[in-house]
Amino acid sequence: MDEDFSFLQPMDLITKDVCELRQMVKEKKKNLNGDRDKENDVDRGHEIEHGRVKEKERLDREKERERDKERVENEKEPEKQHESHPDKEMLTVQEEKVNSKPEENGVLQGEKGPEPMDIATTSASESFEIPNSDVTILEGHTSEVCACAWSPAGSLLASGSGDSTARIWTIADGTSKGGAQNGPLNVLVLKHVKGRTNEKSKDVTTLDWNGEGTLLATGSYDGQARIWSTNGDLKCTLSKHKGPIFSLKWNKKGDYLLTGSCDKTAIVWDVKTEEWKQQFEFHSGPTLDVDWRNNVSFATSSTDNMIYVCKIGENRPIKTFAGHQGEVNCVKWDPTGSLLASCSDDVTAKIWNMKQDKYVHDLREHSKEIYTIRWSPTGSGTNNPNQQLILASASFDSTVKLWDVELGKLLYSLNGHREPVYSLAFSPTGEYLASGSLDKSMHIWSLKEGKIVKTYTGNGGIFEVCWNKEGDKIAACFANHTVCVLDFRM
Repeated sequence: MDEDFSFLQPMDLITKDVCELRQMVKEKKKNLNGDRDKENDVDRGHEIEHGRVKEKERLDREKERERDKERVENEKEPEKQHESHPDKEMLTVQEEKVNSKPEENGVLQGEKGPEPMDIATTSASESFEIPNSDVTILEGHTSEVCACAWSPAGSLLASGSGDSTARIWTIADGTSKGGAQNGPLNVLVLKHVKGRTNEKSKDVTTLDWNGEGTLLATGSYDGQARIWSTNGDLKCTLSKHKGPIFSLKWNKKGDYLLTGSCDKTAIVWDVKTEEWKQQFEFHSGPTLDVDWRNNVSFATSSTDNMIYVCKIGENRPIKTFAGHQGEVNCVKWDPTGSLLASCSDDVTAKIWNMKQDKYVHDLREHSKEIYTIRWSPTGSGTNNPNQQLILASASFDSTVKLWDVELGKLLYSLNGHREPVYSLAFSPTGEYLASGSLDKSMHIWSLKEGKIVKTYTGNGGIFEVCWNKEGDKIAACFANHTVCVLDFRM
């Protein structure tokens, strides 16, 4: 089935029905001439894996289910039985064999200039493994967990899953007892569908707490945003989008919620009146990310390679940033709202400001698509004003890179993962960076030394990592339906 999906575009999967898709696959297969030699198959495996990975938060679950369905049907057809259907897990294992090269144990390989460092891992990192006694595994979701977020008010952790639920877990302060925790006392289940769960159109794709930690917003594949109280009550459902919501954010003040959708639009919702305030229809492709600059203006990015800065009450973008040559996966304003960072499938990250149309810096050290970026909580306007502001980027080339944003130069290349890196989170002090990857591991890096200080390996790809506000716990959400909470102490 991995083979078959290589013939389809992500857009096909959203817009065409199964019969049409099968027909397309059949025709494209016919046109594909002859056998390919071994090497091409391996390359192909990589292409398919990373291509499929690209749409993870959005489309992967849809495909996975189709694949299961077709696998069942194919098992019924005896003439097809000789075809093997490696699932994703198998592919990952083979890739690891292809990719695994002996690494130097924790050697810092310096280069010219400001010393970008390659930090090797594997054997060197084994001593930093977080012990099981410091790990709490939260069980209950029945599909992969794509999103997690700590409440800014403390002790509550929200998670969103492909099982059409979000969950609010109460996590006791202090150190954990370790082990699995799924008792009825500590979790609220927020159902996005009445009755039957695992209905794919209700996948929870994204979630965000308001600044006070009193309300949780969730975005779903059904195009609706929902606002929940901390005791699990559904306060309101916001319906206007015509496609899945990929991103949603509260503004700082907490009076507006911003959503970005596959329907190419972004909508600002007035939370008090529970009505939409303004719909922004500027992009020519699905909106992939949104981020507030201040309480009334924000940036949006899209598959159309464009970035728009929009303002409530304005009918045109107040700024247009053109320069990326591929889908723009993520946009993030720095802590003061003066610089905007973006990252793209064109393998670059860029930094922009409102004073000019062209990017200020073009960050070109990654060799594959960049999936996400994060600013450090440091520099002017933050709680850590005396530390340098840094940008971190995570890529399908399995590295994390740290950038000096003044000079637009690479500070460190953090080379510890063996698969695409999906998620990054800075600790509240800006001293540490957590990274989560498809290779099932989460690494915690010291920014001072540019090396791994702790690591944890679970039983599935990691889609998101996040720190609590005290900086002593990290949550990670996994493809194997679990959420892990790790106690962090140096």
